[in-house]
Amino acid sequence: MSGVAEVIEAALTEAGVSFRRTEPQAFLLTLPGERRHRTLLWLLVGDHELLVESFVCRRPDENFEEVYRFLLQRNGSLRTVAYTLDAAGDIHLVGRIGLASVTAAEIDTVLGVVLEASDADFNKILERGFASAIRREWAWRTDTGQSRKNLEAFTHLIHPS
Repeated sequence: MSGVAEVIEAALTEAGVSFRRTEPQAFLLTLPGERRHRTLLWLLVGDHELLVESFVCRRPDENFEEVYRFLLQRNGSLRTVAYTLDAAGDIHLVGRIGLASVTAAEIDTVLGVVLEASDADFNKILERGFASAIRREWAWRTDTGQSRKNLEAFTHLIHPS
C-alpha cells in the first residue's frame, strides 16, 4: 500500500515525536518516559503490515517464572502490541497492524500503548527480575557515597516495611 510511510511521517511530525527515517519504510522513534527515561520504538512498513517493535528490558537475572507470568497477564490488557521474548530471553513489545488500518489516529494509539506499557511496567519488571542486582547496586552506592536517586523507586526492596 503506497503512502503508508507518508501517513506515519505526517502523524509523527504532527504529534511532535522525535524520529528518524533510517530507510524509506523504517522509522526509529524516541519516546520520553518517567520511570524509564526513554523508549526506542521501530515502525517498519512491510508489504502487508506495519511491524511495531520496542526493546523493553534485557533477560531477567532471576525469578524468570514470576517475570514471565507478569508479562503474560499484562498482555491481556494491551491493545495492538504484546510482550514477547527474543532468542536471548530479552523482553520486547511487538505488534502488527494491517496497512489498510494505518491512520494517524492508529499511530497515536500504538505510540501511547507502547509508551504506557513500557514506562508503567519497567520498574515492575526490574523488581521481579533484578532484585538482587538492585540490592547490590544500592549497597555499592551507599558504601561509596554515590547518589541513589534513580534507585529510590526500589527502597521497598532494601528496607521492607
